[in-house]
Amino acid sequence: MNFIYELIGVPLGYLMSLIYNIVPNYAIAIILFTLVTKLLLFPFNYKTQKGAARMQLLQPKLNKLQKSFANNPTRLQEEQQKLYQEEGVNPMGSCLPAFIQMFLLFGVIDVVYKPIKHILRLSKDVRMAAVEKASELAIQFKDVNGGKEIASNNLRHELLTMESFDKHPEEFKNIGENFSQLLTEFTENFTIFGANLGKTPSLHPEVWDKEAIILCAIPFLAGLSQLLVSLYSLQHQKKTNPNAQAGGGCMTAMMLLTPLMSIWFAFELPAGIGFYWIWSSLFSFLVTFGLNLYFTHDRIVAINEKEKEKARIYAEKHPEKKTFMQRMLEQQAALDNQNGGNVSESGEKLSRSEQNKANRDAIKEARRRMAEKYGDVYDDSNADED
Repeated sequence: MNFIYELIGVPLGYLMSLIYNIVPNYAIAIILFTLVTKLLLFPFNYKTQKGAARMQLLQPKLNKLQKSFANNPTRLQEEQQKLYQEEGVNPMGSCLPAFIQMFLLFGVIDVVYKPIKHILRLSKDVRMAAVEKASELAIQFKDVNGGKEIASNNLRHELLTMESFDKHPEEFKNIGENFSQLLTEFTENFTIFGANLGKTPSLHPEVWDKEAIILCAIPFLAGLSQLLVSLYSLQHQKKTNPNAQAGGGCMTAMMLLTPLMSIWFAFELPAGIGFYWIWSSLFSFLVTFGLNLYFTHDRIVAINEKEKEKARIYAEKHPEKKTFMQRMLEQQAALDNQNGGNVSESGEKLSRSEQNKANRDAIKEARRRMAEKYGDVYDDSNADED
């Protein structure tokens, strides 16, 4: 798991370091860092919302298919895939942006957890020496990490080291590369309104001082900002798809549950993570709101026609290449033939002879469709011999 954190954390760390060197305030650096990452993800967000808008145009046709093949799920799935192929729509297109954003979060966590590495850029030997010293002090004074050893594989070892340094700065004077001076300067800027963003918020702090109140507010603000995004998404969904199926209730519950989960996680992680989530949600809202304004009905109809024409031209120029939906259709046909679906279009069970005939007809239709797709002539006179 540490490998995944570092894989994304290293390049994002350079980005964060660059921003911090320009604006030497950690809270402001996080805001700018979040803005830059959102700009990097904008092409993926654009593609996701364009795909969602195009799917919305298909909804009447999808609803018609669901009514026509309500008793034949296999045929329904096949017809839906054919429709997606004809329209040049990939229903799985939103998965990649979601995966990228989730992957990006690992890097953000690594950057926030390891400011000594990613922002101060101190060598590994110096960082490990500081962690060892902090671990000794934690065991000796019992005031950091519950009085337990600070292991180097603990994701929070740098934040715990900073906490120990804050309590016993004189003990770190012999660490090389001007460790004490650099960390002292950085600690002064590692705050927002005096609250250390490296600390974990708590509902039961030792003292309800200014810092404790600010830290405690961050998770709730993270939840509220996420709630803003969820409520807007629900409102937009109802506006664009008023005939949503009853199953949307589960989706609604999940969208409202997400802010509560954000609050819970923000109380388990350093305040810097929650602070990042606040601005990430706000920037996400602005991006989503702006793209929804951009993708008007007329504009998405025009875009849809261009995308369909583009897919048609590409298929003609590259007949040997199969699209995602073509592969899905072929795989579904192979699976159907292997399993031998025994239900007619009306939902009635087929006899063995009827099933064999249906399988032969399905194979013929698949071959005819592929031949038609690639401009070949299909002769089925010998098809029954296969």
